[in-house]
Amino acid sequence: MSMKIEGRAQEILKDKNFCHVSTLRPDGSVHTAPVWVDVSDGVAHLNTARGRAWLKNLERDPRVTLTVQNLANPYEYVEVRGRVSALSDEGADSDIDALAKKYMGVDEYPMRRPGEQRVIVTVEPEHLYVAG
Repeated sequence: MSMKIEGRAQEILKDKNFCHVSTLRPDGSVHTAPVWVDVSDGVAHLNTARGRAWLKNLERDPRVTLTVQNLANPYEYVEVRGRVSALSDEGADSDIDALAKKYMGVDEYPMRRPGEQRVIVTVEPEHLYVAG
């Protein structure tokens, strides 16, 4: 059953806090990567590039855990467990630029590589926990 990210959880994800996305490798071990995150309409949005390990993991198995720690108070964090509900190339370049504005204060994502294909990953929460 899905739920919405709202209240304090939404505030933490909307702020300039980093997200650790945890996915499952083919052998069942956990793969974790730090990423940028945002939230809208009660769901989390991540942005990555085709070919990255955690995206491949999600294409195979949509289960995911996001952990976002409040940089201003490291004892406060949000855990979102859920499933990927959408992978979209549409608008992904402008989305990464918006995330670069949020996290770096720049208008364009400066680490774009030639030929890179960006993807928006939408995560629908099934479990939400706010600590601290």
